[in-house]
Amino acid sequence: MARFLTIFLLLLTALFTLEMLEPVQRHLVQPFTASLADISAALIMPFDDQVTTSGRVIRHTETYFAVSIEAGCNGVEAAIVLIAAVIAFPARWQHKLAAIGIGFLAIQAMNILRIISLFYLGMWNMDVFSFTHLYLWPVLIMLDVLVVFLLYLRVVNRQPVHA
Repeated sequence: MARFLTIFLLLLTALFTLEMLEPVQRHLVQPFTASLADISAALIMPFDDQVTTSGRVIRHTETYFAVSIEAGCNGVEAAIVLIAAVIAFPARWQHKLAAIGIGFLAIQAMNILRIISLFYLGMWNMDVFSFTHLYLWPVLIMLDVLVVFLLYLRVVNRQPVHA
């Protein structure tokens, strides 16, 4: 357990430090965040054609309400927590890579649902938007990370360990 915690904390520190570097932000995080806005808008448009994006901003052309996907709201930090936990746990690399890939997709699928729900909650009621944005969705996203990690543990505990 001490080995896991040590590796987990070192990886968290390294990955969060790496994420904050300006070149990483400019070349990876910001384009990724803009793609989340585009994907979210593309999913909305069949039901509401009054939606447009500009970078990481999703805007409704009729109500002029907009949301901007900022740091902490793009799922990158949640993915970092999952990646650090998966890598820190002793298992085969093929299992680790599969868990990271599947987990990243699960986090982003839930995050896109989060973005879309917050977009419409904000047009409907700012008090509900604020509560959901600040309290409910962060817990649900981290719960998603925990569930993915627990499922990963369940799978790897059935396999012989060859780290």
